[in-house]
Amino acid sequence: MRNLDDYPFEIRPLSEAEGGGYLISYPDFSECISDGETVEEAIANGHDALMATITALEAKGFPVPPPNSGGVVSGKFVARVPKTIHAQLTARAKAEGVSLNTLVLTFLAEGLGRREHHV
Repeated sequence: MRNLDDYPFEIRPLSEAEGGGYLISYPDFSECISDGETVEEAIANGHDALMATITALEAKGFPVPPPNSGGVVSGKFVARVPKTIHAQLTARAKAEGVSLNTLVLTFLAEGLGRREHHV
């Protein structure tokens, strides 16, 4: 049996607009989150959510990331950008005849390449 206490977590306060209380998340499991009215309640609820997540992964035969691994990388993430940047990217992708995904991936790859040469 895994020691769930070995998995790091992050807690942040939720604004009143978000419902108040505290949110707990686990860096090793991008979709495993919970909340609570107090920090202690968030930790307890997070522990339950983590146990359920690991049990579901094991039941489906999916890999369970070890503690402090950063999780299983899926190659997919969501990024929120201002509407003006979204509009500019969409227009540029259309002008170049590529998908928005392809354009953004190209920009990321080019940016990482420049960074690696300067590190």
